Amino acid sequence: MDTALYDLTPATRLALLGVVIAVAPLVWLWLRHRRSAPADRLRALTLLTLFLTFDLVLFGAFTRLTDSGLGCPDWPGCYGSSSPIGARDEIHAAQSAMPTGPVTHGKAWIEMVHRYLAMTVGVLITVLMIASWLLRRRDPAAVVSPWWATATFAWVCVQGAFGALTVTMKLYPAIVTAHLLGGIAGVMLLAAQAQAGARQPVVLTPGLRFAAWSLLGLLIAQCALGGWVSANYAVLACTDFPTCQGSWWPPMDFGHAFVVRRELGLARDGGFLPFAALTAIHYVHRLVAYVVLLAMALLARRLARSGAAGLRRFALGLAGLALWQLASGLSNVVLDWPIVAALAHTGGAAAAVALLTILLARAGGAPRPEQTAAGAPALSRRPA
Repeated sequence: MDTALYDLTPATRLALLGVVIAVAPLVWLWLRHRRSAPADRLRALTLLTLFLTFDLVLFGAFTRLTDSGLGCPDWPGCYGSSSPIGARDEIHAAQSAMPTGPVTHGKAWIEMVHRYLAMTVGVLITVLMIASWLLRRRDPAAVVSPWWATATFAWVCVQGAFGALTVTMKLYPAIVTAHLLGGIAGVMLLAAQAQAGARQPVVLTPGLRFAAWSLLGLLIAQCALGGWVSANYAVLACTDFPTCQGSWWPPMDFGHAFVVRRELGLARDGGFLPFAALTAIHYVHRLVAYVVLLAMALLARRLARSGAAGLRRFALGLAGLALWQLASGLSNVVLDWPIVAALAHTGGAAAAVALLTILLARAGGAPRPEQTAAGAPALSRRPA
């Protein structure tokens, strides 16, 4: 059955469903903070949205790990319907033709729940943007700039477009990786905003600030490599540790490994992607992981030894996340990529990026327009 790549018929119904789902956390938030100052309610909304965005990143990883990315092969609905219930006949036909294929009832539900959660986060971010501008209109001296929430709204629109391309371009590795990085960027944006007016600012020396920014850049690069490993299903290219395929330097094909413009499983010439290319993808990610873990340990040590108030908790957090990433990364390899370990690894990476973003934001080092792809202005007119 032919299905249009972009069927926007159920888009309105999905948007309304996102509004309905978002009402519950918004009502809970209002009841809990109805006596708080407007700025405090805005910060609480930011933290709630950050929490759900982090969950969205994890559920996106779960969607990919369960091979459910094409559970509904069109967008934004499922065979033109707003839920798998309305598409049960089409899903049944596809599953009957290919029982282990990309379209099954279970995978369709996983994919659509991911979209429902994304719609909900989009609604919350829209409310966050409106509330930020209303607060600025009411209080021109408000700490947080509404342009941050506006940049976050622009981000969620772009992220939605990448979500559509992930489906319509049949899990094109570069798009899948970009979608993951977009999720990490959303966590960073919201984590930085949540620190406006923080009651426990920290002080970083120029050296520590540079080290934190450098580690943040290294972590983002490693997230990109991890996304590339996952998007190309290269996790099991090396099933032993610390060696790979019984060798410290296994046969690797770097010429095909990092070609961005190619389809899933195919080389640049249209042939099948060599196994040596998958090995190269995996092993490069592993080698960079050693550098990242060392950098996390060194920065944690420097923060703990700085003696500055509030930095010890960041040091403990970095050290704990480094151990978490080491354990979950090893589990992916030696336990044949269990979903729990893979989700833990993705969550640890997102948490590490969020922790460094919070550290820099509390130190008054939030990204400025020239430092972010989203073009967000300064977090506030004064350090948080």
